[in-house]
Amino acid sequence: MINQEERERYDRQIRIEGFSIEGQEKLKRSRVLIAGAGGLGSPISIYLAIAGVGNLRIVDRDVIDLSNLNRQPLHQTKDISKKKAHSAEEKLRGLNPNIQVEAITEIITQDNAFQLSEGCDLILDAVDNYPTRYALNKAALRRGIPFIYGGIYELEGMTTTIIPGKTACLRCIFPEPPSSAIFPVLGVTAGVIGCLQAMEAVKYILGIGEALINRLLIFDGFAMRFREVKLIRNPQCPDCSSFQ
Repeated sequence: MINQEERERYDRQIRIEGFSIEGQEKLKRSRVLIAGAGGLGSPISIYLAIAGVGNLRIVDRDVIDLSNLNRQPLHQTKDISKKKAHSAEEKLRGLNPNIQVEAITEIITQDNAFQLSEGCDLILDAVDNYPTRYALNKAALRRGIPFIYGGIYELEGMTTTIIPGKTACLRCIFPEPPSSAIFPVLGVTAGVIGCLQAMEAVKYILGIGEALINRLLIFDGFAMRFREVKLIRNPQCPDCSSFQ
C-alpha cells in the first residue's frame, strides 16, 4: 500500500484517467529489469523511478568515461571511473527513496540473461549491441514477459514493445545484427527514445492505453517526424516460432 507521502508525491499522475491509487500500487509492486545504465538507461530509469515503479534492477558492467556524458544524465563528471550501475543506484535512490534499486555489474550473455530477469515483470532494452539484445529477447520469450526494444543513431531512433506469442520478436525484426561499430548520437535522441520506452513500460504495468504492438515507431529528429512500420512475425523465426 502507498502511504500519505507517496500519495502527495504521485498526486498528478494518480489523477490520470485509468491510473488511480490502485494503479500506483501496481507500479510499486512491479519489478523491472533495465539492461544498461547509459544513454537509454538514463531516461528510462529516471522516469520509472520518479513514477514510483517499486523495484528497478539495473544491469551494467561498464565504467563511466568522459565520452559518456553527452548522453547519460544519470552520471556526472565526478562519477568518471565509477561503475555505471552503482552511479545509477545512487542517483535513483536520491530521486525517490520509496523505491528499491538493485545494481548488478555483470555482462549480459546468453548464459545469464534468463537468470538476471528472474522475478521481473518486463525487460527494457538499453544496451548498444545486438548480441546482448538477442540474449534479452530470448530471456523475455522464455519467461513470457514483454521486452521493450529501443535503438538510436545520430538524431534518429526507434522502439517497439515485444509480447511473447503475440508480436514479432527482435529476431523477426532484425534477423541479422547491424554493424557493431561505434555510432554517433546526440543525447537528446536517447532522451526521446528512452522516455517512450518508459511510457510503454508504465502503460503495460497499468494496462492502459495502446501499446506499440507489432508497430515499430521510428523517430527522425532531423525532420522532426514520427512514422510507423508494421511488424509481422516470422513463422520460421529461430527464437519465437515455437510460441503460439
